Amino acid sequence: MANKNKNYSTKKQELALVAGNSRLHWAWFEGNCLIETWDTPHLSKKIQNNLIPAKFLLPKFIKQNLTLIPIKIASVVHKQTEFWENYATFQVITLKDIKLNNIYATLGIDRALAVWAAGETYNYPCLVIDGGTALTFTGVNKQKELIGGAILPGLRSQFITIKQKTADKPRVELPPNLPPRWASDTKNAIASGIIYTAIAGIYSYIETWLQKYSDSRIILTGGDAEILLEYIAQQYPDLRSKLNCDRNLIFYGINLV
Repeated sequence: MANKNKNYSTKKQELALVAGNSRLHWAWFEGNCLIETWDTPHLSKKIQNNLIPAKFLLPKFIKQNLTLIPIKIASVVHKQTEFWENYATFQVITLKDIKLNNIYATLGIDRALAVWAAGETYNYPCLVIDGGTALTFTGVNKQKELIGGAILPGLRSQFITIKQKTADKPRVELPPNLPPRWASDTKNAIASGIIYTAIAGIYSYIETWLQKYSDSRIILTGGDAEILLEYIAQQYPDLRSKLNCDRNLIFYGINLV
C-alpha cells in the first residue's frame, strides 16, 4: 500500500486525459475542482507495471504517490487508448456517456464533451467553437438536442499546410493582433489570407446561429481559443459581449461523466 503524504487531499483524486491528434492533454481533479492542466507527447508503447510513467506527470504526483490514480480517457486516436490496457483504473469515455439528444454515431467525442460541458456550465442553448488542429463548430439547443456543426482545418494547420505544399513560402506563426489586410510582404499576406478568411467564416456561423438562438452563449475553446477571441473582438467588437473563452471545456465534460 502506498504511503499517504500528509498533504494528500481527502477529496477524490482523478485524472482526465484527452488523447488529441497531436498531443495528450491532462487535467487533475480533486472532486469537482480542476487543480491543474498540462500537455505531453503521445504515448509510444503500452503502460507497464500498472503505473503512469513519471515523465507524463507533474512532480506533485510523484511526491504524493499518485502514480496509480483513476483516469477517465477521451480519445480521438484509437491507438492511444490501446496503450492503457494494462492500467487497472481507467475508463474510456464514449458517446453513450454524453447526456445529449440527437447525437450521431460519428460525432467526435471531443466535440460532444465540449458542447455538453458548455451547456451545463453556461446554459443551453450554446455554440462551441473549438480552435485546435481542426476548427469546429458544434451547437446544441435549449432541449439539449444536438443541432450539428461544421469542421475545417484549424489556423495553425492551415499555416503548416501552405508551408508544406509550397516550397518557397516562409514559416508563419499566428500574430498577436490582426495582420494588415492588404499585406506588402509574403508572411503577412499568408497571415492575412488565412486569418481574415477564417474570422469571416466564424462570424458567419455565429450570426446564423444567433438568428435562430438569440439568447445563446458562444464559447471558444481549444488551444487557439484566446487568440481567436482577440481576432474576433478586433474585427467585430460588437460581438465581444456574446463570447466566452474556456479552454477547459472538454475536461469539465469528462468530469461530468
